[in-house]
Order: sequence, then C-alpha cells, then structure tokens
Amino acid sequence: MATKKTKTSTRWSGRFNEPVSERVKRYTASVTFDQRLAHVDIMASLAHARMLQAQKVISRQDLRDIERGMNQIQADIEAGRFDWSIDREDVHFNIERRLTELVGEAGKRLHTGRSRNDQVATDIRLYLRGAIDELLVLLGDLRRALVDLAQKHAATVMPGFTHLQVAQPVTFGHHLLAYFEMFTRDADRLSDCRSRVNRLPLGAAALAGTSFPIDRARVARELGFEGLCENSLDAVSDRDFAIEFSACAALIMMHMSRLSEELVLWMSPRFGFIDLPDRFCTGSSIMPQKKNPDVPELARGKTGRIYGHLMALLTLMKGQPLAYNKDNQEDKEPLFDTVDTLRETLTIFAEMVTGIQVNADAMQQAAFQGYATATDLADYLVRKGLAFRDAHEAVGQAVRYAVDKGCDLSALDLAELRQFSTLIGADVAKVLTLAGSLAARDHAGGTAPRQVRGAVARARRRLAGSGERTRSAARPRRA
Repeated sequence: MATKKTKTSTRWSGRFNEPVSERVKRYTASVTFDQRLAHVDIMASLAHARMLQAQKVISRQDLRDIERGMNQIQADIEAGRFDWSIDREDVHFNIERRLTELVGEAGKRLHTGRSRNDQVATDIRLYLRGAIDELLVLLGDLRRALVDLAQKHAATVMPGFTHLQVAQPVTFGHHLLAYFEMFTRDADRLSDCRSRVNRLPLGAAALAGTSFPIDRARVARELGFEGLCENSLDAVSDRDFAIEFSACAALIMMHMSRLSEELVLWMSPRFGFIDLPDRFCTGSSIMPQKKNPDVPELARGKTGRIYGHLMALLTLMKGQPLAYNKDNQEDKEPLFDTVDTLRETLTIFAEMVTGIQVNADAMQQAAFQGYATATDLADYLVRKGLAFRDAHEAVGQAVRYAVDKGCDLSALDLAELRQFSTLIGADVAKVLTLAGSLAARDHAGGTAPRQVRGAVARARRRLAGSGERTRSAARPRRA
C-alpha cells in the first residue's frame, strides 16, 4: 500500500504521514538566529565535498557543481538577496535545499557521509574559533589603552583602598596595570580555550560514524582544525567548548564590571578623580547638571546577562543522555549573545579608556585624607629596631592623636611624634611624604614610579608577543 505523501517535503519527510504543524515549525525553527553560521556552513560543506570527491564517493562533476552552487549562495547571502525560509527549519537545510535547486542531483549528494548533528557541531566550532580570534584582538586593544594611560600616570599619586577606605598611596599607573594583568589572564584563558574549540567533529555523522570511506584528517587540515574529536558520540553531543568559552567571557565581564564600578566612583564629584568623554555619557531628562556614566553602568548590568548565559548552557547540558538531543539547539542564542555583548563592550571600553581625563590634584588630595603613610611610619620604627606589633601600636596612637587634632601625620612636628616613640628622628619627614612612600616600594610588582615604568615596558613586550596571536597558521581556505 502506497504511503500518503506529505504536503511539504523536508529532509526527513519520508517517514511521516502528515506535515509538521505551523506552530511547531515556528517553535522548532532556528533559522531566524542561526543564519550567522551561513559562511562557516558553506566553508565546511565545501571541505566535506572535496574530501568526498578525493575519496571517490562523489564525481568530479558533482564537486564542480557543488562549488559553483555554493559560490552563488555565498554571493546571494552577502548581497542580502538569499530567501531564508522557516519551512526549511535552519541555516543548514536552507542552504542545502537552495543548492539542490541550483545544481540538481549534486546538491542531494553533498550530505553523504555526514549528519546534521556533526554538521552543526562543526559550524559552531568554526564560528566560535573566529569569534575568539576577534576577541583576542579586542582584548589587546583594551590592554594597550590601559598601558598607554598607565605610562602617562606612572608617577601620579592616588590613594589605594581596602574596604573602600584609604589604605596606602599608589600611583594611578600602577592601579591601571592591575587591570592589564586581569585582561592578560583573560587573553591567556581564551587562547587556551581556543585549542579545545579547534577540534573537528565532522565525520561522526549522527552518532556512530559513517560507513563511507571518509578522510577526516584531510577535512581537518583544510578547515584549519588542530585535531579530531576522537569519539563519535562525544563529537556530536559535546558542548563543553561553548560552556568553557562562556566561563571565560564571564570572567572578562567580571573584570569589566570591576573597572566600571571604579570609573563610576572616580567620576562622582565625591571623588572627582577622572572625567569621561561626553560621547560616553548621557544627561538627565529633568536635572540639567547631570553627566551620567551610562557606559560603565551598562557594562555592570550586562555582566549579569553573560553570567545568565553561562548558567543557561550548564543547565542545558546537565541532564542530557548521549548522544545528540534537540535541546542542543538552545546553545546558539546564549552563545551568540555572549559573543556580541563581549565584542561591543571590549570595543567601546578601549576607546573610552583612551579618552579618560585625570584630575591628578584631586587624587593627591584624597591620598592625604586617610593617613595613607601610617604603615610607612610603622615600617620606619621597625627599621629602627622596634618589634612590628609595638610599632603598630605606637603609630595607631599617633594616628588617633592626629585625628583629634584634625591634621595629617606629616603635619605633626618632631616633638609631637616623639611622644609615641623616642626612636623617631628628624629623618622621619621623608618617610611621611606621599612621594617617599611611593619611592620606598621599589621592587618588582611595587608601586614606585620606576617600577611602574618598568612594568609598562614589560606589558608592551607582552602585547607584542603571544597575547595577540591571530593564529594565521590555522586559517582555513576560503570558500
């Protein structure tokens, strides 16, 4: 008995007696958001087709037809004239059906030896690899902007804080270089993550591999993959690479948020340390005097959004049995939005940091407000022979005396200071200055201006090295 044909033919419609409902089509379709995979899908399909022809699975004419059709599709997509259809479900089927319309039977042979499962896993890895390369360049831009500003302010004194209370003097350049270190670790993590992204799933087919004589190593070489996914079940179901990338992104945004918080504080009139260019700020609809740091504030907010995407991906995968499940379609939107948000945040911050105006006088005055050189006085007494705990006690009493008097430690005369320890001599004056405090910390990692300038030079060498690799050796052949 003949089987009733469905109205709309899909790549799997032979098994079914009725078409998918319109509501289900809308619910399950991904073409509205996975269109961005079109270029890498075409690139991977061409590598697959070339391998099939080399293995004598398809003919030379089939390959020529497939290449001709894919070049036309690529041109149509770039020109904005490709007709994306929800009936064709996703980017992969849209391209395959159009290819078949253009070149006939050869288009139907392209899918030989592969499944949509290993196809989509390959596309996502190719997309994410390219995104990581772009983000590494953007991280380099931001790090360079921080280093440039740090060099200008290697000797600009500001208060260093703990518990948001004035602690000890540091330089603004030293403070900025702390963020350079954070973002350098981020770049290292992304580079390391990239090596695990850059493994080829294609050839795993649906879950068990294929009976055709494929050459996965050839495809990996053409597409610039560093190796193969070794287990077919894992190859199609693994999304660890996307979760790892999202964790890297969450750390980057955490660092962006910390920097944002400080920019917001520093721009407040209560601090007055910096001013941001007007183009990164907004005003108030009711208060004409306001200049609001919207960009840093939004970056703080978008950090939570990136955290949410990481948790969404972890939750997506936690209950899935091997191998592929439709759940995995939900990996793309969180991943895509993470890439987009991170790209825009890094780009705008690199430009904004370059435009920061520093109020050095306000920073210096703030450093006088919290007895920032008290630890220097304690260290001075220790060098004179007093045990540290006794020195700590004596300086604490001196600070209390200065608080009651309403002045800084450096404003106390020698006789007043000697009330707290007879070891204090005239040479204490140099110790109690902000410049003296900074200069005393003249060691690797310290805040002495000489050390900050050395750190800037080292940072520039690091920027010129492995941290900004574009991985040109791994670039695949263009379609």
